Amino acid sequence: MTHEILIAGFGGQGVLFAGKFLAYRGLMEEKQVSWLPSYGPEMRGGTANCSVILSDDPVGSPIVAHPDVLMVMNLPSFDKYESEAKPGAKVFVDSTLIERQATRDDIETFYIPATQMAREAGVPTLANMMMVGKMMKEVGISFDHVEDALRKVVSAKHADLFDANLKAIQTGYAYEG
Repeated sequence: MTHEILIAGFGGQGVLFAGKFLAYRGLMEEKQVSWLPSYGPEMRGGTANCSVILSDDPVGSPIVAHPDVLMVMNLPSFDKYESEAKPGAKVFVDSTLIERQATRDDIETFYIPATQMAREAGVPTLANMMMVGKMMKEVGISFDHVEDALRKVVSAKHADLFDANLKAIQTGYAYEG
């Protein structure tokens, strides 16, 4: 089993954090893991993407050119990466910020109003983790080790956000839209 995941959006949307969480979660399940962040010079407000590979086998290259799982947090990322997804890929779209539908019929697309859900839950900065929760459910990544992985990626400076992150993942995992 291998998942080649690409997460993309604007800097400040938690793209790199989401990828780091998935990588740690994979490590705790004793998967072979690669995490490769990339961001524009502005970081906040610039483009950001993150490649994550979770595999039962050794990872040959950390670069995800053609993801089988794509999570996009803004329209420019959807426009750029939709065509790169493998046929049969699962694509997760923040439908609060992206109004258009997928143009391909050979991918499975999930539209999650993550930014709106995060605002309504009182955690407006955690749309990324709501998207991660939905992705985990649909891709078949178990909920095991979620709290342990969060403990690794939520810094001591932001320890007060641990419960909010957990709630955001749970909310996304339970989302049925």
